[in-house]
Amino acid sequence: MSSPLRIAVAKANLATATRLAALGRQTFSETFAASNTPEDMAAYLAETYGPDLQLAQLQDPRCTCLLAEMQGQTVGYALLQEESRLGLPDDAPASRQLEVKQLYVLEDWIGTGLGGALMRRALEVAAAAQATAVVLGVWEHNTRAQAFYQRFGFHEVGAVAFRLGQDVQRDLIYRKGLAGRAS
Repeated sequence: MSSPLRIAVAKANLATATRLAALGRQTFSETFAASNTPEDMAAYLAETYGPDLQLAQLQDPRCTCLLAEMQGQTVGYALLQEESRLGLPDDAPASRQLEVKQLYVLEDWIGTGLGGALMRRALEVAAAAQATAVVLGVWEHNTRAQAFYQRFGFHEVGAVAFRLGQDVQRDLIYRKGLAGRAS
């Protein structure tokens, strides 16, 4: 019997971008609204999620967006970007890192293994792209996400400022080297 989970690369069209923008707004709000002011959340959501913004991401040749569907509903996504410079010094040579820019699952689907399935697929994309490492930023207060990434072999290698509205927060930089590749 096959699994009802389907993870596919998102199509670069306005309909998909509109769906992705709504999903991004919902999952980000579910994850962070309780820990931030409504004003900062509104500003961040307006500057980060909108059909035109997501369409530009979908059309960027360095980006891959994975959409997870269960029972005919889009319930999560991962946005990946090749050639990431996250965590590298300004004078470092060109990067073969793949960055997990966003990985979110609807609140009702957290704990079902869906996030793990998205991460495994992201690591497959990184390997296919011949990335030397996978990097990501995670809010210093999001201990649940930190534990999730650590289960996949990521470890903290630094920190970076993250602006959410007017609030400058601290994201930890996590990195996972890929076996058999120079890092």
